[in-house]
Amino acid sequence: QVQFVESGGGLVQPGGSLRLSCAASGINLSMYAMGWYRQAPGNQRELVASISRGGARTNYADSVKGRFTISRVNTKSTVYLQMSSLKPEDTAVYYCNSGDVPFSSWGQGTQVTVSS
Repeated sequence: QVQFVESGGGLVQPGGSLRLSCAASGINLSMYAMGWYRQAPGNQRELVASISRGGARTNYADSVKGRFTISRVNTKSTVYLQMSSLKPEDTAVYYCNSGDVPFSSWGQGTQVTVSS
């Protein structure tokens, strides 16, 4: 079955950068638009970035536009999220999943904490 394994999170100071990775298995990644989601304590999970199947089109939530970049390497079944100019409000657990209708199976996520 489909499985997502996210990594690359950590503690970073405001203004810093992180690169998240998502390794997918159990699916042909090239057949799916993919997205990065995040969930902060007390908040609903939200889609922050998505990328088309071939990688030509990307979309971002207004809150991260200009600071985050999503990319993918289908031959490695991997999706990335480059985050820069991080803010305390970016603190959340980050997940990857389909960018259209998410699979019911979610990974464990990776914690990103932005704090001085």
